[in-house]
Amino acid sequence: MKGKIGIVALALFSSLTLQAQDKFVPLKYGDMDQWVTRRIHESAIIGGKTKLLYEIGPNKEVDGNVAYVNMGGSPWGTSNVMAKVVGIVKTNTSVYPERRGNGYCARLETHIESVKVLGMVNITVLASGSMFLGDIKEPITSTKRGEEALNSGIRFTGRPKAVRFDYKVKMSGEPNRIRQTGFSKKEVVQGKDRAIAVCYLQKRTEDANGNIIAKRVGTMAVSFDRTQDWQNGATFEILYGDITHNPKYDASLMGLGVGNYHARNSRGESKSIQEIGWASADEQPTHILLQFTSSFGGAFVGSPGNTIWLDNVGLVY
Repeated sequence: MKGKIGIVALALFSSLTLQAQDKFVPLKYGDMDQWVTRRIHESAIIGGKTKLLYEIGPNKEVDGNVAYVNMGGSPWGTSNVMAKVVGIVKTNTSVYPERRGNGYCARLETHIESVKVLGMVNITVLASGSMFLGDIKEPITSTKRGEEALNSGIRFTGRPKAVRFDYKVKMSGEPNRIRQTGFSKKEVVQGKDRAIAVCYLQKRTEDANGNIIAKRVGTMAVSFDRTQDWQNGATFEILYGDITHNPKYDASLMGLGVGNYHARNSRGESKSIQEIGWASADEQPTHILLQFTSSFGGAFVGSPGNTIWLDNVGLVY
């Protein structure tokens, strides 16, 4: 009996020692407790309402139709944007601060956004909630090439073992998704919606024409397809090198070039990030791309009502 107790105690000690060896490093503003609140005044022709946009950054209020630039050294961009199309100012809010305990978390939700002005513009789009490391260039001037406003990823040279965060999920319950781009009829997209989290470590270079070339150093991608209450300290391993033969490999989330991500080059030009291959497993990255989204399938695709809450986001070493 003493021997069995000793074995159990040793196993428990080993588990605790392993956990103690992990070092959790929160990302700046990753506790979601501080937010910039923007008051944007939409054009009178569409009602002239004052709308609130929320950005992850220092506690601050900004009043006026001013293009947002990340504040307080915040590394986070969101899908909350001010658009100006044919002179009409319109907003989209799909990421919100929400009370959680003594602080806040982020709520990302998929919804339908529309603007209609007789004889000028008639746009109805599906907008998913997204937050990511990077920033957005405002104002958005078109839904056709909106991804070009995104600057996805930030400079980063670490080699973390995992991504860790708290999350909660509410699924829409719809069996299929829809695609609604604003300029075409609503289409049905086969397959149930999912919320996703992806982290790509990349080694980027820039060629003579300003194109952004990248090799994938590390990969973490996970999707959430069922309603769940808070899962605290959820930890997802980052896989290094060529993972195409790894049992955990999911080409739809982990494949090279998936997501059609864009970034700005050294000239300030928006370029598609061209992932040309897998880096060796011991390579050092130059950038980290981390994104959370309430829907799966690309821009303008998803199920209204899909929602994911996030808190305490960081990296494990």
